[in-house]
Amino acid sequence: MAAPLPREDRTAAGLLLMALAMVLFTGIDTSAKTLMLAGLAPLQVVFVRYAGHFAMCLLVYLPQEGMSAFRSAAPRRQLLRAVLLLGSTALNFTALKYLPITLTTTIMFAAPIVITLLAIPILSEKVGPHRIVAVCVGFVGVLVTIRPWDVSFEPEVFFTLGALLCSAGYFIMTRMLAGIDSNATAQLWGAGLATLVLAPFGIAAWVAPDSELTVAVMLVIGVLGALGHIAATMAHRLADASVLAPMVYTQILTAAVAGVLVFDTWPTVWTLGGGAIIVASGLYIWHRERQRSGLKLRAMRASPYGPRRQTEQDQGRKDG
Repeated sequence: MAAPLPREDRTAAGLLLMALAMVLFTGIDTSAKTLMLAGLAPLQVVFVRYAGHFAMCLLVYLPQEGMSAFRSAAPRRQLLRAVLLLGSTALNFTALKYLPITLTTTIMFAAPIVITLLAIPILSEKVGPHRIVAVCVGFVGVLVTIRPWDVSFEPEVFFTLGALLCSAGYFIMTRMLAGIDSNATAQLWGAGLATLVLAPFGIAAWVAPDSELTVAVMLVIGVLGALGHIAATMAHRLADASVLAPMVYTQILTAAVAGVLVFDTWPTVWTLGGGAIIVASGLYIWHRERQRSGLKLRAMRASPYGPRRQTEQDQGRKDG
């Protein structure tokens, strides 16, 4: 088994990789909606997406590492990460069958907010009043977007909300596993488990594609899935999850373009307004985190003992 690469502090490279991942994720959603509009069942589409992802990872990683690429140093956490990824994709694809891509993408913008909440029990992070207020404001943005009080409320949004929770958990687990398992192991576990679980359901629901375009999209969606998650996993090795989280908002442009060009659907005023609130709250959380990190770094540099000694002192106070 190849040794996993250690975490690095290369924020700019991490941000660029995460932005690329978001573009590829929009491509996955666009391809999925295209396939379902062509008559394919959601389970078939999810299976095709992961089977293609898994096949590509086998072709890329097995020649380099052999079967040892499947060996994980933290199998339980890899299993949980894979389950969360599968749940996010399955729920999101189901929602895309009924809802505009701009609406589902906007709801998913709340991921940085959910990550902030999940970081409290999972990562033992302390959350101050500013972030709590920002989270509440972001929740208001979600309500504005889905409008549960409106007679035109579509209950299918609950699929997207479930996908949102799974996605946030997936990115937290990705950060937790960075430096523990290699990218090869992460991709093979995530795609392989989903392919095995979905195979009987996807085959049972199989609908033969009726055009060459549909066949081409079926092939492309797996490649997009593999490239997108490889980029996202690499990004989480190079930068903190809280720093990368706002890059989710780059999808507001790519999803809008895909909605207009591919599906001829324009975002509604409610979608734009709710999205603006969600983005503002998420960016505020990100800004506060960067401020706190900057203050801590300056304090460590100003210490007469230097950063290393200061860290040892802080650890000693915790242990005591």
